[in-house]
Amino acid sequence: MARHVRHKRVSEPTIALINIVFLMLIFFLIAGSIAPPLQPDLTLVSTRDLAGREPPDALVIAADGRSLYRGAEITPEAFLEQVADGSEAPEIRIVPDRDLPAAQLLKIGRALQQAGAAKLFVVTERGLE
Repeated sequence: MARHVRHKRVSEPTIALINIVFLMLIFFLIAGSIAPPLQPDLTLVSTRDLAGREPPDALVIAADGRSLYRGAEITPEAFLEQVADGSEAPEIRIVPDRDLPAAQLLKIGRALQQAGAAKLFVVTERGLE
């Protein structure tokens, strides 16, 4: 007498993978529609070919910690006196070298605040590639 053996059917793991991919697709469609789109006829300004230079009223700090204003070496306190223009608490822009240690930048920032600067702005390069 021959015995008939039933084989148990194994479910495919690809069905679970398809379900996960489908759920991720729905999530990204919803998440992408949350941000309001720009105007369709808007053309953004390209700054790729502009020459980088520091703002004319900024304190440039070299990698070795020297403070420069319009190419001449200056102390942070003397710089503040020059750009204050009679205002009691001016806003100061600092352009640090990329290789300047953070501790040195903080030291110069504290010196400017103690000399009377209201706000300090660190000017950096923004890379949009």
